[in-house]
Amino acid sequence: MQKRILIVDDEPAIREMVAFALRKGDFEPAHAADAREAQSAIADRVPDLILLDWMLPGTSGLELARRWRREELTREVPIIMLTARGEENDRVGGLEAGVDDYVVKPFSARELLARIRAVMRRSREDDEDGSIHVGGLRIDGAAHRVFAGEEPVSIGPTEYRLLHFFMTHPERVYSRSQLLDHVWGGSVYVEERTVDVHIRRLRKTLEPVRLDGMVQTVRGAGYRFSAAM
Repeated sequence: MQKRILIVDDEPAIREMVAFALRKGDFEPAHAADAREAQSAIADRVPDLILLDWMLPGTSGLELARRWRREELTREVPIIMLTARGEENDRVGGLEAGVDDYVVKPFSARELLARIRAVMRRSREDDEDGSIHVGGLRIDGAAHRVFAGEEPVSIGPTEYRLLHFFMTHPERVYSRSQLLDHVWGGSVYVEERTVDVHIRRLRKTLEPVRLDGMVQTVRGAGYRFSAAM
């Protein structure tokens, strides 16, 4: 079955251009012009990935990303933000909202498909990862879920990958560039500051279960995961 990709953009010309590129890339496109249509499309069938425009009428793309990361149905669906904003703070804002990657307009079909395949490849790799238990944290690889003791932990897809890597490599210090290579993949261009954003989000995810101290900053070197808080 073809992978279904939901395009959420209020400009019909952009939706048609992206849909054409997706069909050429052997993906099945679905369309939505705003938050209401997007919710309806998701209710009809949960997409394998969402292409989300930053600027939408009514509810913004950032607000939608935050909402979808809170909802069970869409929590693990990868999101790529389509944006005309190239400033670093805007990109960081999207990452903090739960976006997995971003493509700045104008973009080529080739770049878009490369980004989509890279994000989906990382998601498939997650599905194949096994279970692991470190300290008070446990990952059920088959169910793709995280637990603190017996309490489920709500976590986004990028934070899941980051946590899984940390838990399978505890007590070792990794620089930002090493984490980018291991978690994001060396063929994907992502700025080093992206690591800091997702480290903050991972700590915030673990804070309610009082395990955020397991993710430690090693000044001048990078980050370490340790059960000894």
